[in-house]
Amino acid sequence: MRRPLAILAGVLLTGALTLPASAADGDEDFTIKDPRITESSGLAASRQHPGIYWTHNDQDEGAYLYAVDSATGETVATITMTGVGTPRDVEAVSVGPDNQLYVGDIGDNDGVEWPYVWVYRLPEPKTLKDRTIRATQYVVKYSDGPRDAESLVVHPKTGRVYIIDKQEDGGHLYAAPAELSPSGTNVFEPVAPIDLWATDAAFSPDGRTLAVRGYFGGIAYDWNGGKPKRLERISVPLGQGESVSYSRDGSKLMLGSEGAGSAVVANDAPGDAGSSGASAGNGSSASGDGDGLGSSGDLKIGAVAVVVGCVLFFGLRRLLRRR
Repeated sequence: MRRPLAILAGVLLTGALTLPASAADGDEDFTIKDPRITESSGLAASRQHPGIYWTHNDQDEGAYLYAVDSATGETVATITMTGVGTPRDVEAVSVGPDNQLYVGDIGDNDGVEWPYVWVYRLPEPKTLKDRTIRATQYVVKYSDGPRDAESLVVHPKTGRVYIIDKQEDGGHLYAAPAELSPSGTNVFEPVAPIDLWATDAAFSPDGRTLAVRGYFGGIAYDWNGGKPKRLERISVPLGQGESVSYSRDGSKLMLGSEGAGSAVVANDAPGDAGSSGASAGNGSSASGDGDGLGSSGDLKIGAVAVVVGCVLFFGLRRLLRRR
């Protein structure tokens, strides 16, 4: 009986100690380690692949998207987009309905007032590996003339595309036509003011909250049926903050920055989504009582307790049988 008991305990203990960390859920701080990613300007949580974030450089040698595993910081897939020409200044990435990726080539790195900009759409791959995917390219103009922008969001329920222009004294939310046309020009109309010098934005997974960030702070808006209503301020890390995404479950805001080896910081999401998360404060690894374990720590402790209980139970049975 000793050997089966020892084997059972070993198997259970091994399983307990190798439970997936909460980082695999994509709701903890991580660092982008890919040396090719030096100007991460957009961030979007994958809905098909837990813990994976899509990002890109604002200027690159090609039309690339990178899938970064937040558990390790490593790139696990590089997507090369075809059918889009040569990107000028890619500033944002967003995930829409049906796992469609939208990429905003909407900036003005060269200080040029472009008469039009581009949005690219492609399906998120079901398996993560290096591959080439043909994207659909949309020509975009603004109804009130050219402008710089770094924020593109797609509503997760309606699929409508929005852009926020970047102005130091605050800009506007611009709405696309209900459906984008790949053959004509898509004119975006201003629909609401945004009280921020915006560098990126993201919808919560349920589409009820719009988070907008800048270099020095951010604002959460109640989406309010497309008429954003200000909810609260968002704190952001110091540095050249360029990106924001909700985590896959909506409990965290993931705040990224530019530079080689750039950090992505997990903060509690604003409003009800944040209060339902497992951690408090700005760090994603802290639990409510400050023990630093979080949900994965609780799972491991619980699993170890099960192992100990099993060992005691079977040991007691064996002892009683001998009597």
